[in-house]
Amino acid sequence: MKVEKQPYSQTKALWAITRASFKAIFANPSAIIFSILFPIIFILIFGAFGNGGGPIYNIAITANSDTTGIFYQGLKRSPSIRLYKYSDTVSLNKNLQKGKITAVLAITTVNDSLGRPITSIQVKSTTASANTLGSFMPMLDYLRLKIETDKPGALETSIRIEKPEVKEVRKYRQIDFILPGQLGFSILFSTLFGIAFTFFGLREQLVLKRFYASPVNRINILLGIGMSRLFFQLMNVIVLIFFGHYVLNFTLVNGFATAGEMLLVTVIMLFQLMGVGLIFSSISKSDTSIPLLINLYGFPQMMLSGTFFSIEVFPAWLQEICRVLPLTQYNDAMRKIAFEGLSIFDCWREIGILGIWMVVTYVVAVKVLKWE
Repeated sequence: MKVEKQPYSQTKALWAITRASFKAIFANPSAIIFSILFPIIFILIFGAFGNGGGPIYNIAITANSDTTGIFYQGLKRSPSIRLYKYSDTVSLNKNLQKGKITAVLAITTVNDSLGRPITSIQVKSTTASANTLGSFMPMLDYLRLKIETDKPGALETSIRIEKPEVKEVRKYRQIDFILPGQLGFSILFSTLFGIAFTFFGLREQLVLKRFYASPVNRINILLGIGMSRLFFQLMNVIVLIFFGHYVLNFTLVNGFATAGEMLLVTVIMLFQLMGVGLIFSSISKSDTSIPLLINLYGFPQMMLSGTFFSIEVFPAWLQEICRVLPLTQYNDAMRKIAFEGLSIFDCWREIGILGIWMVVTYVVAVKVLKWE
């Protein structure tokens, strides 16, 4: 009796590898601790940070303002005031909306009929800066009085501070900046450690070699193990997003739709990171060198990609380097989608740069990937 041979099912093989790898993740409790518990702790700590050491007021000066007068010079000398000039109105409005700028000042000086200078200060702000604008206005008034007191009569100038124009906007909380950075921090190290150590272990135990000799397609072997890590990280991201939203009032402009688009961006970032993990697992001679490679790759990005603080604190030349890092693109895209309500298509620049990094990563991975 002739037994008909059943065709080998690649789909069943892929599912079996994925399921086994997924179970292996949960067999290690430290994976859950590092992927969920630690980011929640960081969110709570950094989300509670305020401005220590006294308030600092970031003030924008309009392009046509009088910057030669004594009032502007007084602003420059104040240690609590940082002055900025914006050539890009879009960037200015975004920073106003997020409360990064306390106010915009328009300083104009004209002479009266007797030739005496009259300086007028117009102040524009938003409700996002309500906590700093309230203390900034008395400081402006104090500066005006100080100028008039220090040089009475001789200066013969009149300074008038107009009532501030405050525009109503959505409140930008500290958590709206911190949580996307913590998501990036979480998936960066968890994915790299998970993928690199998993593939290194499978190669050292000759499991990959046996897989390679089996009828299972090589791409399915990689996808099976990688997809389990992807699903696990997406579960973590979902937990962190909704923990931030329902516990700490993290902004999701369009609710579940916003969360869904954040997950799509996360999938793109995860694929890029899985490629990096494959590279590290292949070029490492021993498991002790894997953490070193991951830290060399991850820590600079963690510090330079706007994870804990804005990259604007760095010098201009360093900011240009920061803006091309993959984690910067992820953080920026997540913040734009969550708070500004942009769609994933509006973040085409960030997604495009991530795509370039992904292509480069997998070109290198194909060259160095080892099965035994």
